[in-house]
Formats: sequence, C-alpha cells, structure tokens
Amino acid sequence: MAKIKGEISNDFCPQALYLYGNYEEDGTPHFGLFCWYGWCWLGEGSGKLGVMACIGEEKRTKDLIRRTGMFSANLVNEPLLPLADYYGCVSGRDVPDKMKRLPTVERGQALDVPTIAESPVSFELKVVKEETLSKGRLDGGEDSSVSTLFLCEVANVTIDERLTDRSLPVIERMKLSQPVSSMAEEAYVNFFGQELAKWGEPMKSL
Repeated sequence: MAKIKGEISNDFCPQALYLYGNYEEDGTPHFGLFCWYGWCWLGEGSGKLGVMACIGEEKRTKDLIRRTGMFSANLVNEPLLPLADYYGCVSGRDVPDKMKRLPTVERGQALDVPTIAESPVSFELKVVKEETLSKGRLDGGEDSSVSTLFLCEVANVTIDERLTDRSLPVIERMKLSQPVSSMAEEAYVNFFGQELAKWGEPMKSL
C-alpha cells in the first residue's frame, strides 16, 4: 500500500450519524443531524461512561442544549435517513416550521428529552461541561466557525431488543441496526461498503 501526503480531514474515518433531540419552550420536539460524537470516561471516581458531542456554528439545536442542559442522541439507521437528511439540510433558525415532519417521538425515561422510536439506539444525555473550541470575529461580527464541545453523562439508553440477543453474531446485529455514516465527498454510506446517497437526496422522498 502506497501512502501520500493528504489534506487534513476526517474523510474515510467513519463516524455514525445521530439525531440530537430536545424540546422547544412550547413542548414541540426539535431534532438536528450531527456526527461529531465520541466517547470518554468522565474522570477518576466518577465511574461513568461519558459522551463528547461537538456542534459547529450557532444553531437552534445548540440553543436548546444550552437552555435545558440535556438532549437525546438517536442513532440514524437507513430507514431514518430521509428524515435525518432533511433535518441536516434545513436550518431550524431559517425555517420556523422545520419540525412539521417528525418521527415517532417518545419521551425519555430518565430525562425530559424526546427520543425516536425508529432509532435502534437512543441515548439520554446530561451536559456536565461546555467548552468553546474556536472563537473569532470577521468584520466585527461573529465567526460562524465557532465550535462547542459538550461533555455529557449518559443518563439512560434504550435499544432495540434484537440487538441484545447475544446468540446472534455481532455482524448480524450490525445488519439489523443499519447505522449510517457520512465520511467523505458529501455522501451517506453504510458500514458494509455501500454508498446510499449524496447529501440532500434522501429528503426528496419525504
């Protein structure tokens, strides 16, 4: 295998897609599409698995996380992709009725957050720390590249019961969960080497 110098990017480093969920002030569920999601240990003595969730730019999802201090992270599978693509391509700040299209919403078991019944795995997350990763101003205004890292405690997990059946090989359970990634060239792919669509295409089927 020959390797050459490349651009700094996360291309070809798969990360699953998640729909982050929260409630608006009037109780309407709100979801946004994100993939900057990873795992951490919350520190000596905590004994708790934590989540690192990074959100770039200022957007409605970030507003709601800051207001409530909590959110859900729902793994996107192939059946959810058209709706997830819509949430990812449409700005909640620019389109007030963005949430006219909703999945089957269930209230969290441990936190007051909306979770998605169609998602194979849903996490209920409580923010324990917020860090600003980049900050700057362009022409006296806010730099849209500002990124925020939320360190979170996992308060609860709900999972498709089929995925807990250890009599099935793990690869078969992966096929059941059908997770989706977006890892290069604005394309959605699955974890079995198939390209599913380009950004903006799946939502056309709604």
